[in-house]
Formats: sequence, structure tokens, C-alpha cells
Amino acid sequence: MLDNGYFYLAATRLSLYRAISEWAIVIETFGFSPRSGIPDNCIYTFASNICNRKVPESYGRGELYERYLANNPNNEMTFVNPFEWDQWEKLPIADEAIGKSALDYCLRGQVRAIPSLKEYESRGIVLEDPSRVQVFEFCRMIAEVAREDVLATPEERRINVPADVEQILQLEEWNHPNVVDANVRPSGSETFQQLAQVLATGDVKRYAPSLTPNTHWRNWPDGGSI
Repeated sequence: MLDNGYFYLAATRLSLYRAISEWAIVIETFGFSPRSGIPDNCIYTFASNICNRKVPESYGRGELYERYLANNPNNEMTFVNPFEWDQWEKLPIADEAIGKSALDYCLRGQVRAIPSLKEYESRGIVLEDPSRVQVFEFCRMIAEVAREDVLATPEERRINVPADVEQILQLEEWNHPNVVDANVRPSGSETFQQLAQVLATGDVKRYAPSLTPNTHWRNWPDGGSI
């Protein structure tokens, strides 16, 4: 779901993995959820075999864990924080906006200058309030200038994919179904029908989209609206 009402989308990526008898689809969504308090990249893995699953202790009781596994036999969700908590907390943030006194930020261990307001304008990011930069707007800006650093590393990306399954395709944009609509599901999507053919055959030429990509955050205005 790219227009999750609790999550402001900033960047996406899709990767396919395949072996003779295994397959995996990994979808990344980087952005900001006020509930989490820090920008993150949610890595959704759908696969024939999930590894590195969440531990039972995450669910308190064995029954809850068993129910989780039963309801999610072929999918897992893992979060990666490209901004480390201790560094993020040093930023002056109030009411989900970056304070004007902020001079720099730390991303993947590298300190970088806070973008100027003119840089937002040059990137086509229109601030809801011209007098301040909200955290989700900051995320969209950083995704523009440091995309590789906000999205997952190759190791992070395949955290739930078995080691012997090879990556065969990576998409920076694609046409994604609006799964909020009960009548629209990936099974009826040209994109995912073609990706299924790629996984079944190993032939990446089976992915030949005719639909316009729509994974940019501008196409999902309801994201973060709740």
C-alpha cells in the first residue's frame, strides 16, 4: 500500500530474486511515520521461503507467534533506519518539523548539510508551510539527493531472502496497483502478472510494461493523511 494513511512516502524500490525452486519479491518504502518518530525504510518480503523471521519473544506468547506465522506464511516486514536514533535525536525537531537552527544531519554515519529552502524549490518539493520544513518533506528531499543511502543496502534488502536465491531484477519505478480498493489486487495487475512470469521462467524480458510508472510519492497524496 503506497498511500498508507500513517506513512508519508518518499522513495520506493522493487527487487526480484530467483533460484530453481525458490522466488522472492522485495518492496522497499522509505519515508516517515509520526508514530515511529524517525524516518525508516520498510522492507516487505514476499517469498516461497522466508528466513530470519521475527523471534517468538516479539509476540509475548507462543500462541500469538504461531498465529502470526499461520497468517503470514510467505511474507515478512523488516525496518531499517538509515538515520541512527542517537544522531536523529540531536536534531531540533518540534511539531514534526525541522528546527531552523539545524545545520546538519547524519545519514549512514556521514554528516551532511541541511538543504536550503531554495533546494526544495529546485527539486519541485512544495512546502506545505513555506516558513518551515516538515520531517516528511525533509525525507523527500533527502531521497532526491541521497537515494542510495535512504534505501537498503544489498545485504539489508535481502534480510528475509535465503542466501542461495539470486537477485535477477531491480526496479526503481513501476506501475503499482491501488490495493486500498478491494477490487484492485496485484493478481490483476499487469506489473505483477509480468513479474510472476519473470520469476517462473527466469527471463527478465517477460517484464515489458505498457503502463506508466506511478510509484513516485506525488502519485499517492493520501499517504500520511491520517
